[in-house]
Amino acid sequence: MTLFDGVYPFYPQQRKAAVFDISSIIVIVVFLTLACSFLLITPGIRGRARLYWTLRVLLSLFVGVVIVVVQFTGDWESGWVQANTSYKSFSPVQVSADIGLHIGLAGVNVTLRGNPLQQVNETINYNEHFPWSFGEDYDRSYSQGLHKGLPSPILYVAEKFSWQSPCAVHRQYRIAGHYASALLWVAFCTWVISNILLSMPVLVYGGYMVLATGAFMIFSLLSFSTVRNSPMCLIQIGTRTLHVAYGGSFWLMLAIGLLCLVVGITIVAMHHLNLDLLKTFFDLREDKAEEYQEMPELFINPHFVSKGLSPPEPTEIHSI
Repeated sequence: MTLFDGVYPFYPQQRKAAVFDISSIIVIVVFLTLACSFLLITPGIRGRARLYWTLRVLLSLFVGVVIVVVQFTGDWESGWVQANTSYKSFSPVQVSADIGLHIGLAGVNVTLRGNPLQQVNETINYNEHFPWSFGEDYDRSYSQGLHKGLPSPILYVAEKFSWQSPCAVHRQYRIAGHYASALLWVAFCTWVISNILLSMPVLVYGGYMVLATGAFMIFSLLSFSTVRNSPMCLIQIGTRTLHVAYGGSFWLMLAIGLLCLVVGITIVAMHHLNLDLLKTFFDLREDKAEEYQEMPELFINPHFVSKGLSPPEPTEIHSI
């Protein structure tokens, strides 16, 4: 164990949380900082435009943070089961535990939690992460779990997703997660472009980019859901069967993707039906621009303004 191989000397190995890990927390903190920074300047926005600005910025930041955070979450599919099962290999001792399976884009987390926690003179509370993203070796992580002597339920569930397993789901999950992640990064790029375009007098193109953002998010969900087309092996633990279903990240992505589609369609439709109302919502009215252009004329000479006199006509200077 050295600092250069990612494990600090004399410290336990860092583990990935089942749902939110440190990467997700960092992303959320960054976006919350941006939101708080904007809220600090909202008192300087006058009139109804303050409400419009707040609604647009907070909604846009929420969409952006969801697109990035779900890259690191581990609950695209999840399932729990409570069963009586053997605790260690080659041992007849059984424990009552909750076994959880959490599948993300980059790997799988297997959770074992005793019910109660203290059993067989041990605290049964495990959460092990087995990555399958490109550049990671799932079978190597599984072999390390065997060498560490992890409890039998964790090794049994993790073995179902290994490359050598008869279930043959490792390749499907790995490729589906890779393409879903790539599509989400494309959606993040279109989200950035849409924010730039919506701050300019080209609102219809910003609406098209919002539509593209929602479309790429839906495509990422379709990519991940292709795994369901292949038969899933039964995960039998004791007398109970562990079933998995779509988790919170999947449904959150579906809701945000549909929201982006609705918002994009609304912007494009308003551009053709009521452009003035659309410009009012985005604070891009032409009459306000003309008002700002006329305002400096009032401050040409404070002496004339205070006495109600019009400023003198500019005189021409002829060269001799």
